[in-house]
Amino acid sequence: GNKGGVAVRLSVYGHLICFLNCHLPAHIENTSQRLDSFERILQLQQFTGTRAQTILDHDLVFWFGDLNFRIADHGLHFIRESISKKCYHLLWDKDQLNRAKKSEPMLNGFLEGELLFKPTYKFNLASTEYDTSGKKRKPAWTDRILWRLKEGAEAGGSEPQTAPLKKPMGVILNTYNSQMQYGVSDHKPVVGTFCLEFDKLITRPLVELQPVGEWKPGHEAIISYCMLDEYPSSTWDWIGLFKVGFRSHMDYITYLWVKDDELMVTDDVYQVYLNGEEIPSSGGEFLLCYYSSNMEIIVGVSCPFQIVPECLETQLEIGNGMDMSCDNAAPGHMDTY
Repeated sequence: GNKGGVAVRLSVYGHLICFLNCHLPAHIENTSQRLDSFERILQLQQFTGTRAQTILDHDLVFWFGDLNFRIADHGLHFIRESISKKCYHLLWDKDQLNRAKKSEPMLNGFLEGELLFKPTYKFNLASTEYDTSGKKRKPAWTDRILWRLKEGAEAGGSEPQTAPLKKPMGVILNTYNSQMQYGVSDHKPVVGTFCLEFDKLITRPLVELQPVGEWKPGHEAIISYCMLDEYPSSTWDWIGLFKVGFRSHMDYITYLWVKDDELMVTDDVYQVYLNGEEIPSSGGEFLLCYYSSNMEIIVGVSCPFQIVPECLETQLEIGNGMDMSCDNAAPGHMDTY
């Protein structure tokens, strides 16, 4: 019911990164069930596109969550005594995940920082004291953060290499620890901070777009854009108007189909028009985003720009009119108009 995995992926300058969050089966005797569940998650999660159709196809995978692996063999007293003396290393070789990494092919390449913090399970609620209930669960590092770099292709061209092959991406773990101050769960959350190093495979967005001129409610607006030659455009591509801070490509205020009113300005620059009635009268700070139907992602984002609120626009017009009437009434200026 509450077990499974959720994956999300993104492209960072051409490098594909996947984040996999899992909640695996519980209890110390269920190591094989945890591994079976993880393998099933890897098999079932399929992505569109040809570069990375499965989780392990990605250039970098972060795997984390309540993985529920326990400390085997050692008794409760020995585990707690080791923790109280901060002799965590005495428990590492009995950690079920550490063991599985040495024997399970699907875990090949997964790395983790040293477990230099107290096991994160099981605590009394709102407490830093381990379980004192009748069950007296043995402490364990159930909550983990691992990562895996894909082996193989280097970043760059296909010319013969004389120097050692350069990895397309590097991962540096800066911190890995638990957060003991939280007490809303019988687990303590774990935080890892990382530094990624990589060459930029993509230095320009697939589509660059921007608003033309000043945008006002009730006035037709112009959007200018250009795209890279390799971009696979579609008749179902669209450009959306979004408030700054939007969370999803479905949060658009309004949108237009690119190909319906596309007008070529130069050999590589296009323009489309947005009906003035579609521009929000409340004004504010907005972005334009180009959505690719073929790739099912946003492939271009404009810089933020302002839309003048309708009420302010009216006030400005009234103010300008008042200035003009004052000028008209001023001596010596009647013949100017």
